[in-house]
Amino acid sequence: MDKGIYCLVLQNPACTVHVGALGALAFAAGFHVYVGSAQGSGGLQRVRRHMLLAQGRDRRPKWHIDYLLTNDHFSLISVVCARTEQKFECRLAGTLPGSPVPRFGCSDCSCSSHLFFSPDDPWDWIRIAFRGLGLDSAIKTLNTPGAKGII
Repeated sequence: MDKGIYCLVLQNPACTVHVGALGALAFAAGFHVYVGSAQGSGGLQRVRRHMLLAQGRDRRPKWHIDYLLTNDHFSLISVVCARTEQKFECRLAGTLPGSPVPRFGCSDCSCSSHLFFSPDDPWDWIRIAFRGLGLDSAIKTLNTPGAKGII
């Protein structure tokens, strides 16, 4: 399996969502970008699981991002992936300029967050962040009901 790094781009209205041990979190309307790592044995197949969750299939929420993917207020509108054997997840998270959602998705590292908010289309800063790490990214835009599609 190919190993790598990815960003999930979600769009949502203003809402509050209960996110596991983080509790109830208020989310502003706009775009949220989640940075994830696919360095385990399944590699980038992890992204497929996220996509299945967003479509209402697969299992119950396990990670913080799963709570958003299974919530009706959030639409997964695109996925950006890059193949790499290097552990770039935290470096990528550290380069994204959006507003961090404190402690989201980073319980296993010292980052402040792995989820970032932008009121506007985040595509440019995602592209710049991947290029800044020397990574070629592949983009998949999803036909999610209600999604406005930014890429």
